[in-house]
Amino acid sequence: MSDSYSSLGNAPATASVQDLSQPLASGKGWMKFVGVMFIIQGAITALSIVGIIIAWLPIWIGVLVMQSANAIERAQLSGDAAALKEALARLRTYFIIQGVLFLVSIAVLVLYIAVFGAMFGAMLHNGSWH
Repeated sequence: MSDSYSSLGNAPATASVQDLSQPLASGKGWMKFVGVMFIIQGAITALSIVGIIIAWLPIWIGVLVMQSANAIERAQLSGDAAALKEALARLRTYFIIQGVLFLVSIAVLVLYIAVFGAMFGAMLHNGSWH
């Protein structure tokens, strides 16, 4: 599988910030879309009493992605290396948060299976399963 950026490995050592930021900058519209969707998800989540507790998380993720898209746009337009670094740092934070959320989800799933497996086993053992 090849994309239009497969030649980046052959980029000269003196590649400009505009050249280096181009692959990410070409997806900045999608990044902004995803950021807005996360913010909307957080706002909707906040409408419930339990949701208020966790609504900050998708809002924070949405803001991070939006900030990254804006920074990559600045890097692409002006050649600002600090903006490129900011965009990549914000994306790094986004992926760390997503990774932690996946690990927490897996742990909750394992706990859920263990608890309900034990309940099912107890029901079978006591003969209360008809």
